[in-house]
Amino acid sequence: MEPQPSDRDQTSGVRRRRMLGLALGAGLVPALGPAAQAASDAPPGTARSLPAAALGRRVADVAASQLGVPYAWGGGDRLGASLGFCDEENGWLNGVCMGERTVGFDCSGLSLYCWYRASHGTVELGHYTVAQFNLGAPVERDALAPGDLLFFSRPDAPLHHVGIHVGEGAMIHAERTGTLVARVENVLDVPRWAGEFAGARRPGQPSA
Repeated sequence: MEPQPSDRDQTSGVRRRRMLGLALGAGLVPALGPAAQAASDAPPGTARSLPAAALGRRVADVAASQLGVPYAWGGGDRLGASLGFCDEENGWLNGVCMGERTVGFDCSGLSLYCWYRASHGTVELGHYTVAQFNLGAPVERDALAPGDLLFFSRPDAPLHHVGIHVGEGAMIHAERTGTLVARVENVLDVPRWAGEFAGARRPGQPSA
């Protein structure tokens, strides 16, 4: 499971912004593609009045623009990719704390960034998978649309992962330390993901 926001995470904003600027300058974080940049450049308030389908497509475009960004445990906020961190179990790779040296996203950091960016701040999700699951409206599998969030659970790790549905059965997600933000085709037909699927939610919609 992902960590709830910590004091350390909240007080590292200056360092995160500095590192993100360095990463962007060095070309380590992909720039937004044309569709995602158009969503970003729309006048403030535009996203609030968009139909849900159009907003969801913007979310999917922003997610696609982040393909190839590294995974960082605890990484990602409203500004985009950021330094992560390590705890007792997470953020490590072959005994090395990669979280503290990687500018990137974890799964819920990616989803919160994509929704915040695409909506111009009108939809803000917490940096915690369970909190995101409890926001928005449930969506049936046969009604999935771009931008919907897909949640996954195991008996030993309830609601341990979230990804962004981007249409045609595909998901974009940040999976684990040592991987990059990636696209999974026909995700709910893949045995591993189908067996862990816990439901979908549509942020920005009433949860009743």
